[in-house]
Amino acid sequence: METDKGQKAFFTKRLMQWHDTENNRSLPWKEEKDPYRIWLSEIILQQTRSEQGRPYYLNFTTTYPTIQDLADAPDEAAFRIWQGLGYYNRCKNMLATARYIAHDLGGKFPQSYEGLLALKGIGPYTAAAIGSFAFGLPHAVVDGNVYRVLSRYFGIEVPSDSTEGKKLFFELANELLDKKRSAAYNQAIMDHGATVCTPAAPKCHICPVQEKCVAYHNGLIALLPVRSKKQAVRNRYFNYILFTSGDDVWIMKRDGKDIWQNLYELYLYESDQTITKQQLAKKIKESVDISSELEYEGVLTQRLTHQLIEIKFYSMEISTTLKPPENEGRWVNQSMLKNFAFPKSIVSFLEKKLYF
Repeated sequence: METDKGQKAFFTKRLMQWHDTENNRSLPWKEEKDPYRIWLSEIILQQTRSEQGRPYYLNFTTTYPTIQDLADAPDEAAFRIWQGLGYYNRCKNMLATARYIAHDLGGKFPQSYEGLLALKGIGPYTAAAIGSFAFGLPHAVVDGNVYRVLSRYFGIEVPSDSTEGKKLFFELANELLDKKRSAAYNQAIMDHGATVCTPAAPKCHICPVQEKCVAYHNGLIALLPVRSKKQAVRNRYFNYILFTSGDDVWIMKRDGKDIWQNLYELYLYESDQTITKQQLAKKIKESVDISSELEYEGVLTQRLTHQLIEIKFYSMEISTTLKPPENEGRWVNQSMLKNFAFPKSIVSFLEKKLYF
């Protein structure tokens, strides 16, 4: 795609002027130069809005002020702080990278784009962000905000999720980059996408580049950026049973490559469709010595990126030994549940049921 050189120069100049004089977006990691804190913020902000990630960032940096502190942290403690952020594989990769840097790299982050890109859990966007913010490397960040801003300004109708589109946006973003002030430019375009050129109801009346924005002048704002792929939503049906024996609760750890990996949950039976209490009791009788009636506790729906999960909760007091099915479980005293990380839906249920 050919774009006018003057239009490109105008974009970078006006964006940087806006950043220097009008961009007052306040975030705790802005202006940070410590690569550890920059990296931590970028990992937390993957698939997470800034306002949602802010308290997690502050909690992590307070609890683990250095990368060595994080490297020494027990998995359960770190996952407990992460609880509620979702995409838990990010936390797993974060711990692995922290330990690698602390133990194998002497606590020092790589200072090259290629070195950062080689770290676990870091892709091109995160490597560019850390590289520019911490070390002033001339690499442009390219994410959803950047796709939106550039596609609207230049009127790009190539799907941003296509091979062609990814290459086009990557090259264009790096061409527009103010290489002498890469950190400021990257912060500017991210903040512009987050506060001005927003997905819905963009503030075109205060946009610093509105004068040459193709989408604004041609009524294309609602149509850009273009995406070619729509992933089907998968419906899942979780049936959780809170087994109690006195003050003890049966919990299990999720493993395998699925959602909520490494988090704990209650006894789970996943069905291929919604089922009744009677059907559930019949399904689990081979694994559990049922000694009393299942009590239905309620249902909720949780929407993940490409999954819609119906979650039904049940409870049962049992006196006999629970025979675990495929995965090993354990009895835990109710007073100890705060030491384990659970998915948000289970936390909400336990807080109402057990007040833990």
